[in-house]
Amino acid sequence: MVEKTIVWSYILRRVLLMIPTLLGVMFITFVVIQFVPGGPVEQMVAQLQGRQGGLEAGGGAPAGPAAPGAGGYRGRQGVDAAKVEEIKKLYGFDKPAHERFLQMIGQFARFDLGRSFFQNKPVSELIREKLPVSITIGLWTFLLTYLVSVPLGIAKAVRAGSAFDTGTTFLVLLGNSIPAFVLGVVLLVYFAGGSFVQWFPLRGLTSTNWDQLNLWGKVTDYVWHITLPVVAMVVGGFAVITILVKNSVLEEIRKQYVLTARAKGVAEGKVLWRHVFRNALIPIMTGFPAAFIGAFFSGALLIETLFSLDGLGLLSYESVIRRDYPVVFGTLFVFTLIGLLTNLVRDLGYIWADPRVKYE
Repeated sequence: MVEKTIVWSYILRRVLLMIPTLLGVMFITFVVIQFVPGGPVEQMVAQLQGRQGGLEAGGGAPAGPAAPGAGGYRGRQGVDAAKVEEIKKLYGFDKPAHERFLQMIGQFARFDLGRSFFQNKPVSELIREKLPVSITIGLWTFLLTYLVSVPLGIAKAVRAGSAFDTGTTFLVLLGNSIPAFVLGVVLLVYFAGGSFVQWFPLRGLTSTNWDQLNLWGKVTDYVWHITLPVVAMVVGGFAVITILVKNSVLEEIRKQYVLTARAKGVAEGKVLWRHVFRNALIPIMTGFPAAFIGAFFSGALLIETLFSLDGLGLLSYESVIRRDYPVVFGTLFVFTLIGLLTNLVRDLGYIWADPRVKYE
């Protein structure tokens, strides 16, 4: 009973500490965005100017140059001031910055992420629409990376110094030196109809006739589409985890309890998997959240853009380019919250794996 109380007390403290972290991230981003030119108001004004310019070019009187010494943002010249104020009110920029920030935080506290300026949809709905694509790529990347890296790292530790160890080290470091985006371009050029063969599709996660396919056809079509983007993301992730696993296992193998178990005649397999692997798992679990979040979000932007995958990475990129601030803040809030929760899960797993670590 006491142990459960301590665990829940620890979790509560960690959850409460997430609040100032989230506030800090959102505040810093909000302040930075205030100094970024070309916001949604300026973009809408530019569109209105383009329409007016088109009418003038079609027969209206040309607009004269701005008066010398005219102040203010030049992009708003030629548009009625009342119209500019109406646009500001539409996007909520008629209020002071601190009021807009407090209003945003109040909405986020209710998990109301606002509404997109340009897509006229709730941000939460946009995230739900794009999330399956990012989950698909990220989950396969994460699983394949660990399924290959952990056994490979153990094999390298057991055969440390051998030709196998040297050769695999060269290969994983070579893969780590190639950025995922560059590898993706190479894969497209060679295998997606660039200059050689067209074995894989150029874009998307499914074919246009997806709804007409049977179950086996849908499975093969899905695998056919995700092969290149997943390979591009996985290859660069092998090195860090593989070397980490190898070093952790090597460190444990050299400890006294392993020598004692071997001296007692315990089978090598039992020594490796029942004793060494569990203790070596601790530093691997420390890097688990970074690998998990990285697989889902860090490399997704370039890969999703390159392979035309309509996921969260592409959504975040387009929202920054278009200055769609509700989407920018909404996706940032979700990413930060997921990262903090994943860190909490990591620490709980760390304590479970190593009984020497206490919640206090």
